[in-house]
Amino acid sequence: MDINTNFVDINTIKKSPADNYKNIDTSKLEDQSLRKVSDDFEAFFMKQLLDISLKESTIAGEGSGSDIIKGMYTDSISRQSAGTLGISDMLYNFLSERKK
Repeated sequence: MDINTNFVDINTIKKSPADNYKNIDTSKLEDQSLRKVSDDFEAFFMKQLLDISLKESTIAGEGSGSDIIKGMYTDSISRQSAGTLGISDMLYNFLSERKK
């Protein structure tokens, strides 16, 4: 049993590390990353709005445990609504135009 043929491709090792990355198209990766950052910002913004609006609410009861429950609630809603308000679309369009 030859270890080189089963586990490691010798031709890959002989190439320089830069040769492995020459033909990779990163334009789609950059667009996906930019979209994710835009959606994450919108989720953060929505969470801040929900936290402020529910600050004095007794939707989860009263006491220290209610703050934790409200935090979990607003976090869940903001993550699920990311990308639906239009803020992320505006941010994505603005940043992608600036990038070019």
